[in-house]
Amino acid sequence: MQRLFMFCVLPFFISCQDMNNSVDKPVESKETKELSINNPVITDVFTADPAAIVHNDTVFLYTGHDIAPNDFNFYKMEDWLVFSSTNMVDWKSYPVPLKVDDFKWAKADAWAAEVIEKDGKFFWYVSVEHDDTKPGKAIGVAVSDSPTGPFEDALGKALITNDMTTATNIRWDDIDPSVFIDDDGQAYLFWGNTVCYYAKLKDNMIELDGEIKTIDLPNFTEAPWIHKKGDNYYLSYAYQFPEKTAYAMSKSIEGPWEYKGILNEVAGNSNTNHQAIIEYKGKDYFIYHTGGIQPNGGSFRRSVCIDELNYNEDGTLQRVIMTSEGIQK
Repeated sequence: MQRLFMFCVLPFFISCQDMNNSVDKPVESKETKELSINNPVITDVFTADPAAIVHNDTVFLYTGHDIAPNDFNFYKMEDWLVFSSTNMVDWKSYPVPLKVDDFKWAKADAWAAEVIEKDGKFFWYVSVEHDDTKPGKAIGVAVSDSPTGPFEDALGKALITNDMTTATNIRWDDIDPSVFIDDDGQAYLFWGNTVCYYAKLKDNMIELDGEIKTIDLPNFTEAPWIHKKGDNYYLSYAYQFPEKTAYAMSKSIEGPWEYKGILNEVAGNSNTNHQAIIEYKGKDYFIYHTGGIQPNGGSFRRSVCIDELNYNEDGTLQRVIMTSEGIQK
Protein backbone atom coordinates (compact mmCIF):
# COMPACT_ATOMS: atom_id res chain seq x y z
CA MET A 1 0.00 0.00 0.00
CA GLN A 2 2.81 2.38 0.79
CA ARG A 3 4.31 1.96 -2.67
CA LEU A 4 0.88 2.48 -4.20
CA PHE A 5 0.46 5.72 -2.26
CA MET A 6 3.82 7.06 -3.36
CA PHE A 7 3.03 6.24 -6.98
CA CYS A 8 -0.25 8.13 -6.77
CA VAL A 9 1.16 11.34 -5.30
CA LEU A 10 4.36 11.49 -7.33
CA PRO A 11 2.89 13.25 -10.36
CA PHE A 12 1.36 15.90 -8.16
CA PHE A 13 4.67 16.37 -6.35
CA ILE A 14 6.58 16.80 -9.59
CA SER A 15 3.99 19.22 -10.86
CA CYS A 16 4.20 21.34 -7.74
CA GLN A 17 7.98 21.24 -7.81
CA ASP A 18 8.03 22.46 -11.42
CA MET A 19 5.63 25.25 -10.52
CA ASN A 20 7.77 26.32 -7.58
CA ASN A 21 10.89 26.33 -9.70
CA SER A 22 9.16 28.62 -12.20
CA VAL A 23 8.15 31.28 -9.69
CA ASP A 24 9.58 34.72 -10.45
CA LYS A 25 10.92 33.60 -13.83
CA PRO A 26 9.96 35.89 -16.72
CA VAL A 27 7.55 34.38 -19.21
CA GLU A 28 8.88 34.39 -22.76
CA SER A 29 6.43 35.91 -25.27
CA LYS A 30 6.53 35.27 -28.98
CA GLU A 31 5.96 38.39 -31.06
CA THR A 32 3.02 38.07 -33.44
CA LYS A 33 3.34 40.17 -36.58
CA GLU A 34 0.06 41.89 -37.34
CA LEU A 35 -0.88 41.77 -41.01
CA SER A 36 -1.79 45.02 -42.68
CA ILE A 37 -5.30 45.47 -44.08
CA ASN A 38 -4.52 46.24 -47.72
CA ASN A 39 -7.88 45.56 -49.41
CA PRO A 40 -9.28 47.67 -50.94
CA VAL A 41 -6.05 49.02 -52.40
CA ILE A 42 -7.47 52.49 -53.15
CA THR A 43 -9.52 54.06 -50.36
CA ASP A 44 -9.83 57.78 -51.15
CA VAL A 45 -12.04 57.28 -54.23
CA PHE A 46 -14.35 54.54 -55.46
CA THR A 47 -12.72 52.40 -58.16
CA ALA A 48 -14.15 49.60 -60.30
CA ASP A 49 -13.60 47.33 -63.31
CA PRO A 50 -9.83 46.99 -62.93
CA ALA A 51 -7.33 46.33 -65.70
CA ALA A 52 -3.56 46.25 -65.33
CA ILE A 53 -0.32 45.98 -67.29
CA VAL A 54 3.34 45.62 -66.35
CA HIS A 55 5.64 48.14 -68.02
CA ASN A 56 9.27 48.88 -67.12
CA ASP A 57 9.03 46.83 -63.90
CA THR A 58 6.02 48.87 -62.76
CA VAL A 59 2.39 47.82 -62.50
CA PHE A 60 -0.09 50.30 -63.96
CA LEU A 61 -3.63 49.86 -62.68
CA TYR A 62 -6.51 51.29 -64.73
CA THR A 63 -9.96 51.60 -63.16
CA GLY A 64 -13.40 52.98 -63.63
CA HIS A 65 -14.52 55.68 -61.20
CA ASP A 66 -17.83 55.32 -59.37
CA ILE A 67 -19.30 58.67 -58.33
CA ALA A 68 -22.91 57.70 -57.65
CA PRO A 69 -24.41 59.46 -54.59
CA ASN A 70 -25.30 57.24 -51.64
CA ASP A 71 -29.01 57.29 -52.52
CA PHE A 72 -28.46 56.70 -56.25
CA ASN A 73 -28.93 53.05 -57.23
CA PHE A 74 -27.24 52.86 -60.60
CA TYR A 75 -23.85 53.50 -62.13
CA LYS A 76 -22.62 57.06 -62.46
CA MET A 77 -19.22 57.08 -64.14
CA GLU A 78 -17.68 59.91 -66.14
CA ASP A 79 -13.94 59.17 -66.33
CA TRP A 80 -11.22 56.57 -65.81
CA LEU A 81 -8.30 56.58 -63.37
CA VAL A 82 -4.73 55.29 -63.36
CA PHE A 83 -2.40 54.27 -60.52
CA SER A 84 1.07 52.70 -60.38
CA SER A 85 3.00 50.51 -57.95
CA THR A 86 6.28 48.65 -57.67
CA ASN A 87 5.20 46.41 -54.76
CA MET A 88 1.43 45.85 -55.27
CA VAL A 89 0.75 47.57 -51.93
CA ASP A 90 1.64 51.25 -52.27
CA TRP A 91 -0.16 52.99 -55.14
CA LYS A 92 0.60 56.35 -56.73
CA SER A 93 -2.27 58.26 -58.34
CA TYR A 94 -2.11 60.50 -61.41
CA PRO A 95 -4.27 63.24 -62.93
CA VAL A 96 -7.38 61.92 -64.69
CA PRO A 97 -6.03 60.52 -67.99
CA LEU A 98 -9.26 59.98 -69.92
CA LYS A 99 -12.91 61.08 -69.78
CA VAL A 100 -16.10 60.30 -71.70
CA ASP A 101 -15.94 63.89 -73.00
CA ASP A 102 -12.69 63.03 -74.82
CA PHE A 103 -14.80 60.98 -77.25
CA LYS A 104 -16.91 63.55 -79.11
CA TRP A 105 -19.26 60.85 -80.42
CA ALA A 106 -19.99 59.46 -76.90
CA LYS A 107 -22.47 60.92 -74.43
CA ALA A 108 -22.15 58.98 -71.15
CA ASP A 109 -20.94 56.03 -69.09
CA ALA A 110 -17.21 55.47 -68.56
CA TRP A 111 -17.67 51.74 -68.11
CA ALA A 112 -15.09 48.94 -68.10
CA ALA A 113 -11.91 49.45 -70.12
CA GLU A 114 -8.45 47.98 -70.69
CA VAL A 115 -5.03 49.33 -71.70
CA ILE A 116 -2.36 47.47 -73.67
CA GLU A 117 1.04 48.56 -74.96
CA LYS A 118 2.36 47.97 -78.46
CA ASP A 119 5.45 49.47 -80.11
CA GLY A 120 5.81 52.16 -77.46
CA LYS A 121 2.21 53.34 -77.63
CA PHE A 122 -0.54 52.65 -75.13
CA PHE A 123 -4.01 51.85 -76.43
CA TRP A 124 -7.02 52.23 -74.11
CA TYR A 125 -10.18 50.37 -75.17
CA VAL A 126 -13.28 51.71 -73.41
CA SER A 127 -17.03 51.10 -73.01
CA VAL A 128 -19.28 54.14 -73.45
CA GLU A 129 -22.80 55.11 -74.46
CA HIS A 130 -22.81 56.26 -78.08
CA ASP A 131 -24.70 59.40 -79.02
CA ASP A 132 -28.06 59.14 -80.78
CA THR A 133 -26.52 58.68 -84.23
CA LYS A 134 -25.72 55.04 -83.30
CA PRO A 135 -27.67 54.36 -80.09
CA GLY A 136 -26.46 51.78 -77.64
CA LYS A 137 -23.22 50.88 -75.93
CA ALA A 138 -20.06 51.15 -78.02
CA ILE A 139 -16.32 50.53 -77.78
CA GLY A 140 -13.83 53.28 -78.45
CA VAL A 141 -10.04 53.38 -78.40
CA ALA A 142 -7.72 56.10 -77.14
CA VAL A 143 -3.95 56.32 -77.47
CA SER A 144 -1.01 57.85 -75.60
CA ASP A 145 2.78 57.78 -75.61
CA SER A 146 2.72 57.31 -71.83
CA PRO A 147 1.03 54.66 -69.65
CA THR A 148 -0.36 57.48 -67.49
CA GLY A 149 -1.60 59.64 -70.33
CA PRO A 150 -3.07 61.96 -71.25
CA PHE A 151 -4.94 59.85 -73.80
CA GLU A 152 -6.84 61.06 -76.86
CA ASP A 153 -9.36 59.48 -79.20
CA ALA A 154 -7.39 57.45 -81.73
CA LEU A 155 -10.18 57.09 -84.31
CA GLY A 156 -12.59 59.99 -83.97
CA LYS A 157 -15.38 57.40 -84.03
CA ALA A 158 -16.32 54.14 -82.32
CA LEU A 159 -14.44 50.94 -83.07
CA ILE A 160 -17.51 48.79 -82.26
CA THR A 161 -21.13 49.96 -82.40
CA ASN A 162 -24.33 48.15 -81.48
CA ASP A 163 -25.40 47.63 -85.09
CA MET A 164 -22.24 45.57 -85.75
CA THR A 165 -23.17 42.78 -83.33
CA THR A 166 -26.35 40.81 -83.90
CA ALA A 167 -25.96 37.64 -81.81
CA THR A 168 -28.31 39.28 -79.29
CA ASN A 169 -30.75 42.15 -79.71
CA ILE A 170 -29.88 44.01 -76.48
CA ARG A 171 -28.35 47.47 -76.80
CA TRP A 172 -25.65 46.94 -74.14
CA ASP A 173 -23.82 43.88 -75.51
CA ASP A 174 -20.82 45.92 -76.73
CA ILE A 175 -19.03 46.53 -73.42
CA ASP A 176 -16.04 45.33 -71.40
CA PRO A 177 -13.29 45.27 -74.06
CA SER A 178 -10.21 43.17 -73.36
CA VAL A 179 -7.19 42.97 -75.68
CA PHE A 180 -4.58 40.24 -75.86
CA ILE A 181 -1.48 40.15 -78.08
CA ASP A 182 -0.40 36.60 -78.89
CA ASP A 183 3.18 35.37 -79.16
CA ASP A 184 3.15 35.89 -82.94
CA GLY A 185 2.19 39.56 -82.52
CA GLN A 186 -1.44 39.15 -83.55
CA ALA A 187 -3.78 41.21 -81.37
CA TYR A 188 -7.30 40.11 -80.46
CA LEU A 189 -10.20 42.10 -79.02
CA PHE A 190 -12.70 40.30 -76.74
CA TRP A 191 -15.86 41.91 -75.38
CA GLY A 192 -19.56 41.42 -74.73
CA ASN A 193 -22.58 41.11 -72.47
CA THR A 194 -24.64 37.88 -72.56
CA VAL A 195 -22.62 36.98 -75.68
CA CYS A 196 -18.81 36.77 -75.78
CA TYR A 197 -17.49 38.33 -78.98
CA TYR A 198 -13.97 38.43 -80.35
CA ALA A 199 -12.15 39.66 -83.45
CA LYS A 200 -8.63 40.15 -84.72
CA LEU A 201 -7.14 43.64 -84.74
CA LYS A 202 -4.98 45.05 -87.48
CA ASP A 203 -1.38 45.93 -86.69
CA ASN A 204 -2.38 49.56 -86.09
CA MET A 205 -4.57 48.36 -83.15
CA ILE A 206 -7.47 50.63 -84.15
CA GLU A 207 -9.19 48.59 -86.87
CA LEU A 208 -10.76 45.16 -86.95
CA ASP A 209 -9.08 42.58 -89.15
CA GLY A 210 -11.82 40.22 -90.29
CA GLU A 211 -15.19 39.08 -89.02
CA ILE A 212 -16.60 39.27 -85.50
CA LYS A 213 -16.95 35.79 -83.98
CA THR A 214 -18.63 34.45 -80.83
CA ILE A 215 -17.57 32.00 -78.12
CA ASP A 216 -20.03 29.67 -76.42
CA LEU A 217 -19.36 29.82 -72.67
CA PRO A 218 -21.63 28.60 -69.83
CA ASN A 219 -23.57 31.44 -68.18
CA PHE A 220 -21.45 34.16 -69.77
CA THR A 221 -22.50 37.57 -68.48
CA GLU A 222 -19.64 39.99 -69.28
CA ALA A 223 -16.04 40.98 -68.39
CA PRO A 224 -13.89 38.64 -70.52
CA TRP A 225 -10.16 38.66 -69.69
CA ILE A 226 -7.52 36.69 -71.60
CA HIS A 227 -4.14 35.67 -70.25
CA LYS A 228 -1.57 32.99 -71.03
CA LYS A 229 0.62 30.88 -68.74
CA GLY A 230 2.99 28.36 -70.29
CA ASP A 231 1.17 26.66 -73.15
CA ASN A 232 -2.30 27.40 -71.78
CA TYR A 233 -4.67 30.23 -72.66
CA TYR A 234 -7.22 31.29 -70.03
CA LEU A 235 -10.49 33.09 -70.64
CA SER A 236 -12.03 34.30 -67.38
CA TYR A 237 -15.37 36.08 -67.27
CA ALA A 238 -18.28 37.23 -65.13
CA TYR A 239 -20.66 34.31 -64.61
CA GLN A 240 -24.41 34.56 -63.87
CA PHE A 241 -25.86 37.47 -61.88
CA PRO A 242 -25.05 38.48 -59.20
CA GLU A 243 -21.72 37.70 -60.76
CA LYS A 244 -19.14 35.12 -59.86
CA THR A 245 -15.99 34.73 -61.98
CA ALA A 246 -15.58 31.54 -64.01
CA TYR A 247 -12.93 30.48 -66.50
CA ALA A 248 -12.18 28.27 -69.48
CA MET A 249 -8.90 26.98 -70.92
CA SER A 250 -7.57 26.33 -74.40
CA LYS A 251 -4.38 25.50 -76.25
CA SER A 252 -5.24 28.15 -78.86
CA ILE A 253 -6.37 31.75 -78.58
CA GLU A 254 -9.20 30.92 -81.00
CA GLY A 255 -10.35 27.88 -79.03
CA PRO A 256 -11.95 25.49 -78.58
CA TRP A 257 -12.43 26.60 -74.98
CA GLU A 258 -13.02 24.06 -72.21
CA TYR A 259 -15.01 25.33 -69.25
CA LYS A 260 -13.20 24.68 -65.95
CA GLY A 261 -15.42 26.15 -63.25
CA ILE A 262 -15.73 28.96 -60.75
CA LEU A 263 -12.64 31.04 -60.02
CA ASN A 264 -14.02 33.72 -57.70
CA GLU A 265 -17.23 33.84 -55.66
CA VAL A 266 -19.66 36.76 -55.56
CA ALA A 267 -17.56 39.77 -54.57
CA GLY A 268 -18.75 41.05 -51.21
CA ASN A 269 -21.46 43.72 -51.30
CA SER A 270 -21.28 44.03 -55.11
CA ASN A 271 -23.49 42.41 -57.70
CA THR A 272 -20.77 42.70 -60.37
CA ASN A 273 -17.42 40.91 -60.50
CA HIS A 274 -14.74 42.18 -62.85
CA GLN A 275 -11.19 40.80 -62.93
CA ALA A 276 -7.71 41.42 -64.25
CA ILE A 277 -4.94 38.82 -64.04
CA ILE A 278 -1.24 39.63 -64.23
CA GLU A 279 2.16 38.16 -63.34
CA TYR A 280 4.60 40.48 -61.60
CA LYS A 281 8.04 39.72 -60.18
CA GLY A 282 7.41 35.97 -60.27
CA LYS A 283 3.98 36.02 -58.62
CA ASP A 284 0.49 35.90 -60.06
CA TYR A 285 -2.26 38.29 -59.00
CA PHE A 286 -6.03 38.43 -59.26
CA ILE A 287 -7.35 42.00 -59.31
CA TYR A 288 -11.07 42.57 -58.77
CA HIS A 289 -13.57 44.88 -57.10
CA THR A 290 -15.96 44.66 -54.18
CA GLY A 291 -18.29 47.06 -52.39
CA GLY A 292 -15.74 47.00 -49.60
CA ILE A 293 -15.39 50.63 -48.50
CA GLN A 294 -17.93 51.25 -45.76
CA PRO A 295 -20.28 52.77 -44.78
CA ASN A 296 -21.12 53.82 -48.35
CA GLY A 297 -19.62 51.08 -50.52
CA GLY A 298 -21.84 48.84 -52.63
CA SER A 299 -22.74 47.73 -56.13
CA PHE A 300 -22.54 51.29 -57.49
CA ARG A 301 -19.68 52.48 -55.26
CA ARG A 302 -17.05 49.80 -55.68
CA SER A 303 -13.40 49.41 -54.71
CA VAL A 304 -10.50 47.50 -56.27
CA CYS A 305 -8.87 44.67 -54.31
CA ILE A 306 -5.93 42.36 -55.03
CA ASP A 307 -5.17 38.81 -53.91
CA GLU A 308 -2.79 36.10 -55.08
CA LEU A 309 -3.69 33.71 -57.90
CA ASN A 310 -2.40 30.13 -57.72
CA TYR A 311 -2.12 27.36 -60.30
CA ASN A 312 -2.42 23.60 -59.90
CA GLU A 313 0.21 21.29 -61.39
CA ASP A 314 -2.05 20.51 -64.34
CA GLY A 315 -2.41 24.20 -65.18
CA THR A 316 -5.90 24.66 -63.78
CA LEU A 317 -6.55 27.59 -61.47
CA GLN A 318 -7.14 27.38 -57.75
CA ARG A 319 -10.16 29.26 -56.47
CA VAL A 320 -9.29 32.79 -55.42
CA ILE A 321 -9.46 33.48 -51.69
CA MET A 322 -10.68 37.04 -51.17
CA THR A 323 -9.00 38.56 -48.12
CA SER A 324 -8.99 41.78 -46.15
CA GLU A 325 -5.21 41.58 -45.80
CA GLY A 326 -4.59 41.42 -49.55
CA ILE A 327 -0.96 41.61 -50.60
CA GLN A 328 1.65 42.16 -47.88
CA LYS A 329 4.96 43.93 -48.40
